[in-house]
Amino acid sequence: QVQLVESGGGFVQPGGSLRLSCAASGNILNINRMGWYRQAPGKQRELAASITSTNYTNYADSVKGRFTISRDNAKNTVYLQMNSLEPGDTAVYYCNARRWTGYAFIDYWGQGAQVSVSS
Repeated sequence: QVQLVESGGGFVQPGGSLRLSCAASGNILNINRMGWYRQAPGKQRELAASITSTNYTNYADSVKGRFTISRDNAKNTVYLQMNSLEPGDTAVYYCNARRWTGYAFIDYWGQGAQVSVSS
């Protein structure tokens, strides 16, 4: 069992910045990938950013150059630094941890953090 607790969401003006945090606890061994998904009502879920156990990072085109995913292994925490925020970034952001069991992935989810970008 893995628990993911998110923090750092909020309301920000266009051009502003926020940093989301995702603290992992429980059975955190052999987590292959951490990521941040985002979803607005009526829209598809999008993987905004991810980082693997080998530190490979990937970003959606819509956030590339503005968002940075990072991790602090000592704190078992993953971050999403969001700069130059745009109204289109408004969504609920979900922290995701993925474990490869040898035959399938198991996903764990944070509770979601609302990010609202508006003037």
